[in-house]
Amino acid sequence: MSKLKLQYGKDDYFLIDRQTCFQGFFRMEKVNFKHRLFQGGWSREIGREIFIRGNATCVLPYDPVEDSVVLLEQFRPGALLEESSPWLLELVAGMNDEGELPEQVACREAKEEADLELGVLEKICEYLVSPGGTTEKVFLYCAKVNVQGVGGVFGLAEEDEDIKVHVLAFEDAYDMVKTGVINNAPAIMAMQWLALNRGRLKDQW
Repeated sequence: MSKLKLQYGKDDYFLIDRQTCFQGFFRMEKVNFKHRLFQGGWSREIGREIFIRGNATCVLPYDPVEDSVVLLEQFRPGALLEESSPWLLELVAGMNDEGELPEQVACREAKEEADLELGVLEKICEYLVSPGGTTEKVFLYCAKVNVQGVGGVFGLAEEDEDIKVHVLAFEDAYDMVKTGVINNAPAIMAMQWLALNRGRLKDQW
């Protein structure tokens, strides 16, 4: 195991100013800061715009008996310029409300987006989405489910959700990762994790 320790921490930068520069469906802030340099001294004052977004939870539902996963198809405005399609195959996902545990988010969103009841939840990891420009952190899970009778169109009308639920054999879904049909980070990461842990989950679940 690596013994590497990061050279700097939370006491090695100075936040000079922080202001909201845009507030719409999302929020942008302008921050000015200085930080210590690896060769000594301090940086100049640096200004950056940051996309302020709360933490999210994503979960890959997996049926170890059927060896199948549940993926959701929905429209994503951030994929409008993709040559293939702005409809993506994704995990169950939702934003974490204040004081809400990621496991609670996973269960709530599974019910809202796919009418799914989750069984055992296993945490895969937590990661910063794109720390060069956004504050968002994702909590990533795999959950045991029974896929019998699963499918349909779900989502909350008041949130303009239109979600089609797919049940796919693991091998078919993993082929879609390999060919780039599944092209979003949480789904790719979760499917690759499942490829490594599938045998163990079949035994344990």
